[in-house]
Amino acid sequence: MKLDKKIFFKIHSWIGVKLSILFFIVCFSGTLATLSHEMDWLFNPAMRASPQKEYASRNLMVANFREAYPDARIQYWMRSEEHYLCDIIYKVEDGQQSYVFANPYTGKIQGESAITIQRYFRDLHYFLFIPFQVGNFLVLIFGFLLFISLVTALLFYKKWWRKLFELKTGKGPLVFFRSLHRLVGLWSVPFTLLFSITGIWYFIERANVGGIGSEINPKSPQLEITRSNQIIVSDQDLSYSIDYDKAISLAKKEIPGLDVGNIYIPQKQTDILGLVGKSDVPLVRQRANRVYIDLRSYEVVSSQKANEIGTAMWINDIADPLHFGYWGGLTTKIIWFILGLGISSLVLSGIWITMKRMAIKRKHNKPPIRAWQYINWVVYGIMLLFMYINLIDRYRASIEALCIISFGWVIFMALTYYIFVIRLKGAVNKAQA
Repeated sequence: MKLDKKIFFKIHSWIGVKLSILFFIVCFSGTLATLSHEMDWLFNPAMRASPQKEYASRNLMVANFREAYPDARIQYWMRSEEHYLCDIIYKVEDGQQSYVFANPYTGKIQGESAITIQRYFRDLHYFLFIPFQVGNFLVLIFGFLLFISLVTALLFYKKWWRKLFELKTGKGPLVFFRSLHRLVGLWSVPFTLLFSITGIWYFIERANVGGIGSEINPKSPQLEITRSNQIIVSDQDLSYSIDYDKAISLAKKEIPGLDVGNIYIPQKQTDILGLVGKSDVPLVRQRANRVYIDLRSYEVVSSQKANEIGTAMWINDIADPLHFGYWGGLTTKIIWFILGLGISSLVLSGIWITMKRMAIKRKHNKPPIRAWQYINWVVYGIMLLFMYINLIDRYRASIEALCIISFGWVIFMALTYYIFVIRLKGAVNKAQA
């Protein structure tokens, strides 16, 4: 049976136009997320660190933290793989979480923030700030849509491999943008495939399809606490009672060559200390190596080594480095950022081409308002509503941060109106003249 290429074209256009606003936000937020740590470095001097030969003692850093915040506790400790960034220690005080920046080389506490750029774009790309996992699955569905969009494009473009170096100019803006859209799309094929497949994997993990989510995300072991073996310290002071240097030494003995990064701090007596980090196994994220330590005896309870994990867990642990491009440091992150901009531009140029063609065909100054446009804007409004709820209630973001974020979204909406209303109307009028 001969395939009808018009059907593939309609499917491709439907995904790009009917879900235009959300599709662009998901793609563009992921693009910005690749360099979000570097944005933090650029705009927040307190997060900068000058690399030195040796790291400071973690116990020293905790002592400095406690001196600066005597009434707080440590919830989580994140050591960035970027050597020019400070450690981020998650502080909880009076029920409110914030991020404290500790220099990993000097041990000095350099500042604090209610939210970071990295955290903002992570939340935006991860679940659009929409709660109850609705946002998670809304984003993850785009992994399938991106894959379908790629496949349908290759099916309706005739002999696309011959057009890898073809850019038509001098035949009007519509022909140019069509040609540019195709050219960028063809060169983006490997990475579009990568982003879509990893997105589909995230969906499988989140939905726990076939029990895969439970298999690749085992729960941390828990302790059985009795009167005779409990740690004589309150839950509030538990994070300060830990000998972090000793725990790191034990983890390195358990996994030779381990560079301990993030630390999961016990919050109650039954919790266990968890340490993760990089070893000599390439590509995988920190969580591929795990060491769990009993704080009562400072003995290793269990561990996971990256060179011994199964195939499903290995796939899960390479998904993040490949999806966000941080597996090769700053160089690959910049490459992923540029490619992400290219894919985001495909969404915009695809919308422009389709809407202009629709408007000219109907001989109107602008395409008719459809239900899908209202759906896009309603979901966009819901996203903004929950975004401000999160920023104000959960993060307690400052007025300055709220103003900067609001200004960014105003610019986004203004550009959207200018490109797809004002410029589109002018282009259609010119084409019909």
